[in-house]
Amino acid sequence: MIAFDNNGDIVLIEIKRDRKDIENRKESFEFQAIRYAASYATIKDPEDLVTKIYAPYIDKHRRDFDIESLTSFELGSRKLSAFLQEHNAINSFNQKQRIILVASDFDEQTLSAVAWLNSNNVDMSCIKLTPYIIAEEVYLNVEKVLPLNEYDDYFVNFLEKSSPLSNPKIKNISRRALPKIDSMLEWGVVKAGEVIKAKDFPDEGVLLANGNILVNDTEQSMQKWLKGLYGWSSIQTYVFAIHKESGKSLSQIRHEYMESMDAGNI
Repeated sequence: MIAFDNNGDIVLIEIKRDRKDIENRKESFEFQAIRYAASYATIKDPEDLVTKIYAPYIDKHRRDFDIESLTSFELGSRKLSAFLQEHNAINSFNQKQRIILVASDFDEQTLSAVAWLNSNNVDMSCIKLTPYIIAEEVYLNVEKVLPLNEYDDYFVNFLEKSSPLSNPKIKNISRRALPKIDSMLEWGVVKAGEVIKAKDFPDEGVLLANGNILVNDTEQSMQKWLKGLYGWSSIQTYVFAIHKESGKSLSQIRHEYMESMDAGNI
């Protein structure tokens, strides 16, 4: 889908369901969006856009518009012209294009590519949408993953087999590549035998040395345990898992640990 920003530039929005949907496609998520954006860059004036995109869209969804006696082209031209005039964007129409990628999760290769493109002045964003069902209502948690002020943290080095996270002594460790529970246990950030609570729930379990959790004598992954409690199809495990002794979420604990490493306090 496409939209316009207040500068009069076309914004291309590509939506994929989840990480699996991204990885299973023959054409990469970001490249598909770039290819579409490149075609929209050929649109030089509002009339061209209305002819090629907006008027056909109005024709397809006529019930959503109060067309009256206007043709689809006339209505599209009036609406677009009014928007551009309101934002003083007539003279800056489509001088550049923006790309927004939306999914419930992103794979490392896509994030690495988008980080590199951003660092080379391609305006591309990654937005993560996580749905939650609470009291039979659906809520969306919107998280802007990219762009950041610094992009080095997202680059994936496919020439190196080992991850920088394998050695906690390395300085300037990636804040984006946050440690998983196994690394947190290995480094002593959390310890086996400590109690993990579910956020806003009385339920709790004992953290095991392998990163799983023991609840009522049953071992299971932390994600499976939390998804079962909340009844959600997906969950931000580290946000909803609370370290009982400190009262902090695992997400907060690992962020604080990484910041302390960056500051050279460990």
